[in-house]
Amino acid sequence: MNTGIITVSDRAARGEYPDQSGPALRAFCEQQGWPITHQLVVPDEIPVIQDQVTTLARDCALIMLTGGTGIAPRDVTVDAIRALTARELPGFGEVMRAKSFERFPHAILSRAMAAALGRSLIVCLPGSPRGAVECLGYVAAAIPHAV
Repeated sequence: MNTGIITVSDRAARGEYPDQSGPALRAFCEQQGWPITHQLVVPDEIPVIQDQVTTLARDCALIMLTGGTGIAPRDVTVDAIRALTARELPGFGEVMRAKSFERFPHAILSRAMAAALGRSLIVCLPGSPRGAVECLGYVAAAIPHAV
């Protein structure tokens, strides 16, 4: 299952700080036996996000995006994916929020979600390394059945 990881962060894309969430997701995926074929960092820009997801969807069964799932004005990852796809998979976001809410009440503000684009599964995860890995862990068992 070819896998792509996209970190969505203006500051990381500008090189103001190193991407930590992408490498954390990579380590988790490698433990699952999911080969990472693409890993990149992009700014919080809807056209850029959509272009990269569309490109990766040609080669990847699983595309994970980390960052941009909150409610700040620049958190546009979910908006980009919803505009690009026609089939949202609400169970993924519901599980991620419910499990996270058990320990972090502010998790209710998350817009983490998943959707299908052609034969690719797109999963939008929180931007923190811990949040991204934990949320992916909550839904990991369902991923092989979705791709």
